[in-house]
Amino acid sequence: MNYLDNAATTFPKPEIVYKTMDTFYRTLGANPGRSGHKMAVAAEKEIEDTRAVVTKLLGIKNSNQFVFTFNATDAINMGIKGLLKPGDHAITTYLEHNAVSRALHGLEKRKIITVTKVKNSQDGFIEPDDIKNAITPRTRLIVMAHAPNVIGTIQPIQEIGRIAREKNVIFMVDAAQTTGVCEIDVNQCFIDMLAFTGHKGPLGPTGTGGLYVGEGVNLEPWREGGTGFEPASLSQPEELPFKLESGTPNTVGIAGLRAGVEYVLSRGIQTIRKHEQKLTGKLINALKDDRRFILYGTTDISKKVGILSINIKGFKPAEVGAILDQSFDIAVRTGLHCAPFAHQVLGTFPDGTVRVSPGCFNTEADVNQLITALDKIASEKI
Repeated sequence: MNYLDNAATTFPKPEIVYKTMDTFYRTLGANPGRSGHKMAVAAEKEIEDTRAVVTKLLGIKNSNQFVFTFNATDAINMGIKGLLKPGDHAITTYLEHNAVSRALHGLEKRKIITVTKVKNSQDGFIEPDDIKNAITPRTRLIVMAHAPNVIGTIQPIQEIGRIAREKNVIFMVDAAQTTGVCEIDVNQCFIDMLAFTGHKGPLGPTGTGGLYVGEGVNLEPWREGGTGFEPASLSQPEELPFKLESGTPNTVGIAGLRAGVEYVLSRGIQTIRKHEQKLTGKLINALKDDRRFILYGTTDISKKVGILSINIKGFKPAEVGAILDQSFDIAVRTGLHCAPFAHQVLGTFPDGTVRVSPGCFNTEADVNQLITALDKIASEKI
């Protein structure tokens, strides 16, 4: 299988991820932080070692401000629902994944908060001044993707973060598509909360992710229970990360996440990014002047991650995906990509697009095979 669906989840993983998880479950598979025996202590150490590695990846100064979650959706909901109170106003964009859109809509529908969606430019960028102009005295949160999952345009989060800091508004970034692919420093970008998932750019397994909670951000926990900390108290601990980490964690997944992040750091984020840019650029150059194809978002590879949404004139996206899968053994993503508002502004609703997302283990031969296949499919309508 020529796998070009890395924006959904990266595949394959580095060999060290498989080996680390296998070894962990065979030798250290105890419940961390709940018992005093050496296996439990070793399992807890694995979690804290991973916490330290992830904080290094994101420029987090205090590792206790990083909370493990089960994915980016978990982290986003934890941040949005733990922060916003009745009467608050939130600002977001039309390019967001449903993890953001549905979390906000649910609160808005129950008349707890109000929401303003800021429009993007034709090539998929958010203008910082539009965010600034949307701020009201009730604005509590600005939440947006670093790179939206449909078109992959890298947004000016540092400029927007600076505006949020000046206006005393919490700035939350959905970094599901950029963690491990773009260099991120939560302090330099004035980020108050950052959500990510482990199974994409960090090259870890599914069921892993995290939320950075900056100083001064007080979140109400949306799950309460055992933390291995202050077990005699009926109240949830106030200290991070325990406050937001109830229940038995996905320890084997966290061990795999550490291995994935360490691989990313050893190979180099810029090296991985340049590789994905090269492959995405090759695809863009092959299609952008061909009138049979429609490309969405910017075609400037310096301003996007390795995501390209396209359509072939005369074909539904689902048809193209099925043909690529069944006739060419190529895996891509088709449809709305859990981001219906993005497709409405792109003019691709309700069918969506064909999304191609090369990863760090893809080759130029993979992209060449896709280009040949797309040419053959498009030629059927001539």
